[in-house]
Amino acid sequence: MYMAYGWPQVIPLEQGLCPSSQQIIYFKVNNGLLLIASPCHIELWSSSQHKVRLGKYKRDSESVQREGENLQAVWSPDTKLIAVVTSSLYLHIFKVQITEKSIQIGGKQPSGLFFIKISLVLNEQLPFAEKGLSVSNIVSDNKHMLLGLSDGSLYSISWKGEFYGAFELVHSSNDSSVAALSHHFPSNGLASVDTSGAFVSDHKFPISSAIIWLELCLPMRLLFVLYSNGQLMSCSVSKKGLKLAEFIKIDKELGSGDAVCASIAPEQQILAVGTRRGVVELYDLAESASLIRTVSLYDWGYSMDDTGPVSCIAWTPDNSAFAVGWKSRGLTVWSVSGCRLMSTIRQISLSSISSPIVKPNQDCKYEPLMSGTSMMQWDEYGYRLYAIEEGSSERVLIFSFGKCCLNRGVSGMTYARQVIYGEDRLLVVQSEDTDELKILHLNLPVSYISQNWPVQHVAASKDGMFLAVAGLHGLILYDIRQKKWRVFGDITQEQKIQSKGLLWLGKIIVVCNYIDSSNTYELLFYPRYHLDQSSLLCRKSLLAKPIVMDVYEDYILVTYRPFDVHIFHVKLFGELTPSTTPDLQLSTVRELSIMTAKSHPAAMRFIPDQVPRECSLNNHVSTSSDMLAREPARCLILRANGELSLLDLDDGRERELTDSVELFWVTCGQLEEKTSLIEEVSWLDYGYRGMQVTNY
Repeated sequence: MYMAYGWPQVIPLEQGLCPSSQQIIYFKVNNGLLLIASPCHIELWSSSQHKVRLGKYKRDSESVQREGENLQAVWSPDTKLIAVVTSSLYLHIFKVQITEKSIQIGGKQPSGLFFIKISLVLNEQLPFAEKGLSVSNIVSDNKHMLLGLSDGSLYSISWKGEFYGAFELVHSSNDSSVAALSHHFPSNGLASVDTSGAFVSDHKFPISSAIIWLELCLPMRLLFVLYSNGQLMSCSVSKKGLKLAEFIKIDKELGSGDAVCASIAPEQQILAVGTRRGVVELYDLAESASLIRTVSLYDWGYSMDDTGPVSCIAWTPDNSAFAVGWKSRGLTVWSVSGCRLMSTIRQISLSSISSPIVKPNQDCKYEPLMSGTSMMQWDEYGYRLYAIEEGSSERVLIFSFGKCCLNRGVSGMTYARQVIYGEDRLLVVQSEDTDELKILHLNLPVSYISQNWPVQHVAASKDGMFLAVAGLHGLILYDIRQKKWRVFGDITQEQKIQSKGLLWLGKIIVVCNYIDSSNTYELLFYPRYHLDQSSLLCRKSLLAKPIVMDVYEDYILVTYRPFDVHIFHVKLFGELTPSTTPDLQLSTVRELSIMTAKSHPAAMRFIPDQVPRECSLNNHVSTSSDMLAREPARCLILRANGELSLLDLDDGRERELTDSVELFWVTCGQLEEKTSLIEEVSWLDYGYRGMQVTNY
């Protein structure tokens, strides 16, 4: 779950030679770089820890007058080439080269940044320049690119500058794939909006309609083509990418017929479609493109008259949330489950029947993107959202986001604080004596974060007094009471750890480590009092990359794809103190393989057993006599699509509980005698319906 914090930062751009076109034509974040293309020049910025312009290419006035202003652009996925189409339909291809000249930011730590040289390697007029056609946008793989044209055709060009010509899309032979979809789906409370979903194609293709947008998803081998009449077509692409244009076939028609933009989340297999009505529709591509839900600002008192139609959509890297920009005003970030996570549009009292329309003379200087949003891009880690204001060519706005540290889904106590982590800090949310919330910005040590930016994982101990934080390499621990950090004393040991997950096991921190040299994964167990190889308690090799992990008392749950569950029991022999040498052993107590076609798990949590717990790792030793009595027999599963279900670990049966869940918690008390789990455990979930508390 994402939370915005702070006021947006600004990247100032150079003023070009083209005052007639006050709009950035293209920008993209890739491989730690931010590409910004304006009508007359190109800039490359660092999108990592430091915001520094690394290179630029500025066209002279003679070139602009002869060949026209930059109109469309695309960046090759490998970031080596940039293609630009001008208003006079000239194709410019630029080569991107990282030089050996490093950039010193300040301080003793090297920045790892180098200047970039952008050079023009090809300049040719497109063959269709005399036909009066225009280009909508460009998509590409590493070998070829496709241009959408105003006559409804696509034009194929290689990155070497080879022109393969135009072609029209045709329906695939499997016309049965175009089918009617159900009309009844949940929304986020939207009223008076048609949510009928995709409709049956009449098998006639409007060749006369202009292509206004292309969206390419290479992992799913899909190309989405949007036409000026609002029709959105899903097309299949060859395994070889865009090389074989004749194999690009129309599979089905999507949307409600008034689409203006679209964006795909490949991990979730969800397509978000923006409409002229200002509404975004989410379609499940894994379920015959059925409509999942619609989201809009209607429930917050705003209609399309306030925001205008949707202008752009951008998914977070983990595909759990997406940003929506409107043509006339503002942007909003939503979760897949339909929760509004952030909005630049002011929230005004909804007591009035009328929409909270801003008056022309009203002071709106404190609302970003008041003129609308033209483009958006998330960074590679989901910590920043880059946005361009409609009509702006002078700056890029950067919104900072934190992620909720909620890897503990079992709660038997009240926490006085919650932790949200950003790219280089922790945001500790705690309540004051006045019952007001206070956010403490806890900056990570410069010596660690400068070399291991950004933060990747954060875990809080059971009592909430210790935090474990992992960046690109290594990990550090924070003692909230003492306000002190503990780091690896040996930097070579730190660099050998690439954390893919963190768990607290009593006073032990468990690290899921990725070993680059062998492409394998392992669990490392360190005592919290000493981060060093000499204090390593245990090293356990894993079968593959875990998708989710959990811990309860002496038990660790590890789940692999597609859905294999392994549960380990931990025994600690000896005292866990710096003066002793304890021995930690892991044994596999349960293996389960779940055969399901459902969405993969996003989180799994053990359900605590309802018996007194007299032994645990807090007492440093477990006995075999209490192992079977306390071994959790059930767990909750939150799938990536928001479904929450109960899994019986004894027989592998799964029972659906609810859907559209964003977060969930489990609460239970400790009983003197074992009673029915169904009667004693409650779960809480949060989604677009708000907070729900249920017994099961």
